[in-house]
Amino acid sequence: MTVTTAREVPETQRVGRDEVPPAQLRLRLQPDRSGRGPLDGGWWPRSADPAAELPGLILALDKQHDRVARVMLGTADWDASRPRRVRVGGTAGGRVVRVGWFASMPAGLLTVIFASGQRTDLVTIPLRAGERDAAAAMEQAATAGNLQQAPAIVAAVGPGSS
Repeated sequence: MTVTTAREVPETQRVGRDEVPPAQLRLRLQPDRSGRGPLDGGWWPRSADPAAELPGLILALDKQHDRVARVMLGTADWDASRPRRVRVGGTAGGRVVRVGWFASMPAGLLTVIFASGQRTDLVTIPLRAGERDAAAAMEQAATAGNLQQAPAIVAAVGPGSS
């Protein structure tokens, strides 16, 4: 990608059984999808509960790109609930998005498939990361020309350093 700055994507309000007030979704995406590196950005979830975390991410990506059709992620670093589907957008007018869990996915990689067939690959920053390390890792993943893959970025994040 030719643009070197990342954009911060605000979180939309979660709806449904775990409705919470609007907050900042900790997500950085490359601002321009004209080139392809191993990653399109980074995401730092607030918990290991996929049912609580994925709806906000899906809604933000819907607004930035296209309608999310499927999310694929590794089993590590998430609680054991591993839902096969998550509801987004509330019960009235909401929809269900399929979630695939793969033990073979590289550490920290989350892949989103959109209705158009386009995909986005994000590094998922570990919960234990300090704020500065997490911000730097998300920025690196969202920078044009980044050649680091998700496992290398995750490995470089220090445990709770800031």
